[in-house]
Amino acid sequence: MKQKVALVLGSGGARGLAHIGVIRELLKQGFDISSISGTSMGAFIGGIYAAGKLDEFESWSKSLGKMDVFRLVDISFSIKGIIKANRVFDEIHKFIPDQKIEELSIKYTAVATDLKHKKEVIINEGSLFEAIRASISMPLVITPVIKNDTLFVDGGVLNPVPVNRIYRQKGDILIAVNVNSQIPYQKPLVENTKSQHLENITTSKFVNFQKKLSRPFLTNKTENTGYFNIISKTSGLMISQITKLTLEINPPDILIEVSRNSCGTFEFYKAVELIEYGKEATIKALAHNTI
Repeated sequence: MKQKVALVLGSGGARGLAHIGVIRELLKQGFDISSISGTSMGAFIGGIYAAGKLDEFESWSKSLGKMDVFRLVDISFSIKGIIKANRVFDEIHKFIPDQKIEELSIKYTAVATDLKHKKEVIINEGSLFEAIRASISMPLVITPVIKNDTLFVDGGVLNPVPVNRIYRQKGDILIAVNVNSQIPYQKPLVENTKSQHLENITTSKFVNFQKKLSRPFLTNKTENTGYFNIISKTSGLMISQITKLTLEINPPDILIEVSRNSCGTFEFYKAVELIEYGKEATIKALAHNTI
């Protein structure tokens, strides 16, 4: 009989693509993922897997180049956030239909934050895509979700690695994935499958876009004080500290760590590299733990 796993997937922007590699390696080694809880990108990847559409999403994400990511960014003119994220979900809807969480083949929980009422929100029923969208609403970056009397923002604000929100079954083991770990990054060896010529043409446009969003607030040009950089570093420090405390209070049976230095928050065009890195991190973690 396969070992059942309660899998917890943490928040971390593009680094969350490593969750795909984690899932792939766990399945390869004969584990049975019986439940998933996730925050932000962890809720995203966990939900896609629970819906049985990880193959389609992985194939799509690996096809993205820098300009593809650029095209998926829909700028919002609202002061609530810079990105609406509608284009991403519209694109994913083309090959992944929405589902009811309670009808998924495994137990799934997404974690969001109710900013208005200052509390954590556990979503384990209703629309899968609505749950994911609520969980990924990074403050000041992705516009929040307003529903009824609730203002949803990113679950990572209060619970970046929701080990205490996972459905447990008798005999399962708890595996958590922290993609904000303060460990050195060792880049995996992967084949560059994208057209280098096309990347060279489009990279300049993507870089110019990043530069506009990253113009420094301060006059000291030696300090990287661009808008996204400040948000990323600030939220990163907050998430790392909350994660550390959360894992001390609720230690998993196995902790898989992905370096925070593996990529930037919005570098979703590095899917091939990050998925492979997730596999390697899982192999390493499993080798150091005997269950």
